[in-house]
Amino acid sequence: MSDLRTRNDPRLYQIAVLGSLLLYGLFRLEFEITIGRAAIVIGSVLLTQYGCSRLWQLAAFDPRSALISGLSLCLMLRTNGAGLAVLAAVITIASKFLVRLRGKHLFNPTNFGIVALLATTGDVWVSPGQWGNTAFLAFLMACLGGLVVNRAARSDVTFAFLLAWGLLVMGRSIWLGDPLSVPFHRLASGSLLLFAFFMISDPKTTPDSRAGRILFAALVALGAYYVQFKLFRTNGLLWSLAVCSPLVPVIDRLVPGGRYAWLHIQSQGSIRMTSFKRVASMFLLVLVAAQPAAAFCGFYVAKADSKLFNRASQVVLVREGDRTVMTMANDFKGELKEFAIVIPVPTSIQRDQINVGDKMIIDHLDAYSAPRLVEYFDENPCLRRWSDESRAGMSRASPTAKMAAERDRARSLGVTIEAQYTVGEYDILILSATQSTGLETWLKENGYRMPQGAAPVLGSYIKQNMRFFVARVNLKEQAKLGFSYLRPIQVAYESPKFMLPIRLGMLNADGPQDLYLYTLTRKGRVEATNYRTVKLPTGMELPTFVKTEFGRFYGAMFGEQVRRQDMRTVFVEYAWDMTWCDPCAADPLSNDELRKLGVFWLDEGRAPNVFLTRLHARYDNVHFPDDLVLQQTADRENFQGRYVLRHPWTGGDSCNAAEQYRLELRQRNEREAQTLASLTGWDVESIRKRMPGLSAESPRDPKWWQRLWK
Repeated sequence: MSDLRTRNDPRLYQIAVLGSLLLYGLFRLEFEITIGRAAIVIGSVLLTQYGCSRLWQLAAFDPRSALISGLSLCLMLRTNGAGLAVLAAVITIASKFLVRLRGKHLFNPTNFGIVALLATTGDVWVSPGQWGNTAFLAFLMACLGGLVVNRAARSDVTFAFLLAWGLLVMGRSIWLGDPLSVPFHRLASGSLLLFAFFMISDPKTTPDSRAGRILFAALVALGAYYVQFKLFRTNGLLWSLAVCSPLVPVIDRLVPGGRYAWLHIQSQGSIRMTSFKRVASMFLLVLVAAQPAAAFCGFYVAKADSKLFNRASQVVLVREGDRTVMTMANDFKGELKEFAIVIPVPTSIQRDQINVGDKMIIDHLDAYSAPRLVEYFDENPCLRRWSDESRAGMSRASPTAKMAAERDRARSLGVTIEAQYTVGEYDILILSATQSTGLETWLKENGYRMPQGAAPVLGSYIKQNMRFFVARVNLKEQAKLGFSYLRPIQVAYESPKFMLPIRLGMLNADGPQDLYLYTLTRKGRVEATNYRTVKLPTGMELPTFVKTEFGRFYGAMFGEQVRRQDMRTVFVEYAWDMTWCDPCAADPLSNDELRKLGVFWLDEGRAPNVFLTRLHARYDNVHFPDDLVLQQTADRENFQGRYVLRHPWTGGDSCNAAEQYRLELRQRNEREAQTLASLTGWDVESIRKRMPGLSAESPRDPKWWQRLWK
């Protein structure tokens, strides 16, 4: 009987499922945690569990709950310090013994360990976008998680939470007028399902009664909604669970129920699994059937019938705390005599918060962070020597009677012209509106043709109390200043929102477009929280002919990675401390250049504490239905897209080492050809024909007997 009860212990299912998810994340999704780090975390939780068991004089050491906590930490917590990973493991397990009330855990141990470190140190983070948002993964996690919560008799709290969260997210999107692809994208989050099935469903920290658990789930959903959509902070689910957990004893007193025991599940009967399966099936059907409906952070509104399309955009974001400086440069097509660009911003903008930047600084930043080639040259194998590798002006607009009339007309349409400036070669308006139709009418009456589908997107931003930054070229000022091109526009503002509103930019998109996002922070690498962020393949040795066509290679390589990720991923091309580079594609930016980009924390005479992240996304409204939400991490590990060319030695010296070198060279060339084909999708035979070491005319490997007496 004891063996049967042990086999039916739900913790065994949880361990199996969480372990499988960890392996899937390590080997398929390339999680930023090594096998060694995972072993350290799991070993630490087991040792802590053993030590606490001895200290509290428990009858026996039980590793099952500790394994669940350790696997959950591996799936969620990220840090560059092994010591912090160990500390998180110790806090997680110790909380089960120390933070108790009436013999019951007060907090979910994993949640407590993560939140404790998030609150007390800036050196840990959680990457909610690591799972992506694919329907397949959502289906897989829901099925596996459903098995676990049913075995643990806690399906009610899981599905109550998912129902409450789904209603809140769907209701918000309906109120904003967003397409259904936006809430479906959020509900298909792997991190959401991981939380719902494996954290909030912890039977030892949820209320005892079913009514209490449903109430608890609704409170957690409301708290998470407030953190994410009112405070605009990441990890709302984790913070909400931590804050709501102390309410469990109160709920248990108000709505009492039977205390849960791990090995007492079978006595509870069938747990009404049929009804839960129906709820789960309906939820999963929505996730699987939800196909997204058919960045630059603004859109162009063209005069008359002229057409403006943007295919690639460059945006620089300087971020520290709630302060942001955004610099926008655009690659657009169309008539440039008169145009306006409309950009949603989270707060009202004053005159001195706007600047016109220097495109050359963005070009320098692009060159410094661009993917690069590194060349090495093989030395004469007959010579035993070692060689060091070389390392490689503003004016205010005065109000006129015409302007006053324009303001009156705008006000009648529910549009408020909050401010009006001329900055450099741009005439700038700061608008707010009460309805999208009024804003659309105002723009049309001022001679601009709106892109199709603009009104619903404008309406969503209006209901989020965002303002609209409208910039138009002042041709006279442009001629006076002597610029033949449009310089970048810079805006400084303070807001908890760390995001890039790319949805408006898709209205002008003539097919998929590329976004190059450069973030400058004091803390560390920046990543997306609502899309997967993946580092590009790097460090590969490629055929030497790639040197003459690196642009073609990189374009094909990036396109192939986008295809493999189904165009649902943001790629890291560069992440580096701005004080140095190795190898350097260009010199690091000077302090003066960084200040002009908006880095406001620089100290005179000291090295800049600036970490650069270069993100690259290819997107459209089908695969990127939601705006890009970002977060700083504490990750300061350097990364660059770097590709190696190794030029062969071509001398005629004869020695045993030279003959062995020539034999190995052909094998190396074959590996390079295969690597290039894999990265780009190019035909490997065509690649071989371009490589002298693999062409049909090149000598074949010697016969076996030709090497016999060498």
